[in-house]
Amino acid sequence: MPKFVVFSPHGAATDRRGRWERDHGWHGPGTVGWGGAGHGRAHFGERRAHSIADARAAPEGRRVVLDQNRRHGGTSRRIRAEIALPSSAYLSSIQQLVGDFVQIGPDGSRVRGEFYIQKPGKVRFDYEQPSRIEIIADGQSVVVRDRKLATQDLYPLSQTPLRFLLSERIDLLKETNIVGVRADDTFVTVTIEETQPLIGTSRLVMMVGAKDFKLKQWTITDPQGYDTTVAVSNLDDSKRPDPSLFKIDYTRYIQ
Repeated sequence: MPKFVVFSPHGAATDRRGRWERDHGWHGPGTVGWGGAGHGRAHFGERRAHSIADARAAPEGRRVVLDQNRRHGGTSRRIRAEIALPSSAYLSSIQQLVGDFVQIGPDGSRVRGEFYIQKPGKVRFDYEQPSRIEIIADGQSVVVRDRKLATQDLYPLSQTPLRFLLSERIDLLKETNIVGVRADDTFVTVTIEETQPLIGTSRLVMMVGAKDFKLKQWTITDPQGYDTTVAVSNLDDSKRPDPSLFKIDYTRYIQ
């Protein structure tokens, strides 16, 4: 099973760290997420709730909580299948998509922008000013580009959570480690977890609509417990993005 890659979006140059923190409210190593990467001083059990969808969800008393793990038997597998199969079908049905996004940092700061998807493997995130960052995947690699400084950092697409959303076909049950599901009248939440021996455990939480199973938002949490949430809106799957949006200039790659 492929593993999540955890990296610092500001690269090896330490003087770039402050720039990323000022622009995005990110204060430490990031995990590639669909729409951005970066984390702050928020940990499991003590971080603030930055979920846009959670703020609109039903009260906890009305929720049907179906958190499961491998200690449970057939019921766990059945529930995971009932949740994962429609989600997989929806993700697989998307071949092109454009829309808006809001990225929420661990300190509650928000950055907006537009995104473009063309399967398999291509995505672009354009952040609104004053941010000068672009994130592009061309089917093989993911690049984090600073337009003002004309620098970019490159990472393998196959080792990032982006692959779940950009694969032409995805089977969440077979290709991921689902450790929990939760449902209420509005949202279904699927939690995927992966562990790297030298780094630790990373987590991807995807929220889809309870009725249409369309993607609403996701949260990436790195082994240190730092998380970034991205919520999407104004989705349009009828527009085919310009292929030039996904081009990466490998001659500008910065080590």
